[in-house]
Order: sequence, then C-alpha cells, then structure tokens
Amino acid sequence: MGRVTERRKVIRIRDGAVSTRPDTLVAEEPLEIRLNGKPLAITMRTPGDDFALAAGFLVSEGVLGDHRDLQNIVYCAGATGGGTSRSSGVESGGGSNTYNVVDVKTAPGVAIPDITLERNVYTTSSCGLCGKASLDAVRTTARWPIADTPRVRVEPELLAGLPDRLRAAQRVFDRTGGLHAAALFAEDGELLDVREDVGRHNAVDKLVGRALQNGDLPLSRAILLVSGRASFELAQKAVMAGIPVLAAVSAPSSLAVDLAAEAGLTLVGFLRGSSMNVYAGEDRIALRATAAQG
Repeated sequence: MGRVTERRKVIRIRDGAVSTRPDTLVAEEPLEIRLNGKPLAITMRTPGDDFALAAGFLVSEGVLGDHRDLQNIVYCAGATGGGTSRSSGVESGGGSNTYNVVDVKTAPGVAIPDITLERNVYTTSSCGLCGKASLDAVRTTARWPIADTPRVRVEPELLAGLPDRLRAAQRVFDRTGGLHAAALFAEDGELLDVREDVGRHNAVDKLVGRALQNGDLPLSRAILLVSGRASFELAQKAVMAGIPVLAAVSAPSSLAVDLAAEAGLTLVGFLRGSSMNVYAGEDRIALRATAAQG
C-alpha cells in the first residue's frame, strides 16, 4: 500500500545561502471507487483509510446509511495488478497490486439510487438551476433530517478552542505542511476522531466512513470541524451523515450557506481564536449578547 509521505530532493534557499536536502512531502495518489464491481468515481487522496474513505463517500451519495448496508470492501487489481485482491488487510491471491482501486459490495437488498446525475450536479456550480438541483438532491436523499434530531447546544468558547486541538492532532501535517484535516467532536468538546488527507472532502469521508463501519451513524450529537473552507460538498457530507454542526476555520460558499439554512445545519465560518461567523442554525449556539444590527 502507498505511503502517507514520500521524500524528494529540494534546493533550499535561505537568506541567500543555497543547500540541497531531502524534504518530506504528502503522498497523493488516485483512488478508484467501484460499486458492486462497476466503476463509480476517482478521487485524488492520501493513501490510508481507503475503505473508510470509500464508505464515507457512499454515505454522502445516499447509498449507505448503516453498517448493515455494507457487505465488504476489497482492494482490486490496479493497472499493474494480476488479479490480486485484499479484504480487511488480508492477501488473497498472487500478482501485483497498486492498492489504488477498491470495490464496495453492498448487502443483499440494498437499493442503489441513480447517483450519476446527482454527482454531476454536485460538482457543477455554473448556474442557479444547478445550485437548486443540488439542494433538492440532498433534501430528497438525506436519511436523517437534522431539524428532527435532538438539539445540541454549543458554547462559543468551546468552538473557539477546537481549531488548536485539531491542529495539535495533525501528526502528518507537522512533517509535510501539506494536508487538510477534519475532526469530530462531541458536544462537550471531547475529540472523537481526526483524519488527514490531501483533499478536505476525503478527510471528511474518512471520518464518516469510520463512523459507518463502527455503527455510529447518524452523528446527531457531533460537531464537524474542517481545517479549510466550508464548500457545498462538505455541508452536503455533514447533512448526509446527520451531523448538526459544521465549523470551518475559513469561509463558507454561498451554496453551503443555502444548504445549511434549508437543512437546519448550524454553519460556522472564520473560526479563529475567539472570533467566528455563524451563517445558519444560530439556535444551537449559546449566544449571550444581543447581536448588533447593521
């Protein structure tokens, strides 16, 4: 299986002095996700937690919602493979394997929705009609309406302390400086899980996929924190996993705010120090002062 980091030679220039040294870089490789033997999607990811990534991706697509929906996930032979597969980390054949292709097999009786159109809509932001169709797609496929879940109540001071805790848990970032991270926290601030990846959406999929495998969906009492901006795709993944609070250290997109408002998701952006912006779902934030008008 591919490594999380790789070493490359770099010419370093510091205050006019030139030296040559090895540098640690985050690994980036393609992962093809197949569903019941049929190619479904390709994502660029940091190798590791590939089964969780695939499972989480299928949660966001509305295919999986319970660990019983999943029969198994196996590695398939890649471009240089000779028929090898691996299930749960156990080799089961001969030949080479790139470990860049996984096949997700659903349990008997699990209905497979027509997700091709929906995924094309999710990744297109060129027109208002596409945005409306994206919102409709999430609303019609979400299994756990967030507005119907028990109401969590989060103190602003608790939210303010989460980015530093996420940063402290980023082990690979310290060596590479090139990874996004996502973390799940309990409403009392307990760190439940953290994942890193070259793609912020992959880091979230790894969290959600692990929760699915552990039988923890929906994550109706959890806070999802992401290290970058809050795109529509990340808001979609939170809604599909039943997560009521999404916080980001950077800005949200307009469509992410629209989705949060429609789905009842609490969306916090620019979470830096004691400052933050609440874009939707403010009823879950324990606000003590009257907001200034303007």
